Amino acid sequence: MLVTINVAVLLAIIIILRLRRRTQARSRFDEKLTVVIVLVFGVLIAPTAFGQGILDVVVQLVQGLSQSSR
Repeated sequence: MLVTINVAVLLAIIIILRLRRRTQARSRFDEKLTVVIVLVFGVLIAPTAFGQGILDVVVQLVQGLSQSSR
């Protein structure tokens, strides 16, 4: 029996657990580590269909906001 885990799923779980902590309990190192983990997560999901879907939604949102300001 071979058990595999997707690294992106593991990072998503770690991100959720880290962000649930109270802000006052975080040090600067903890905040920097969280940012690095989120960036790596973004790089991992970017080439996937899910990542492309998120990109399309963000692009549409930004275009809508820029057109509404005109």
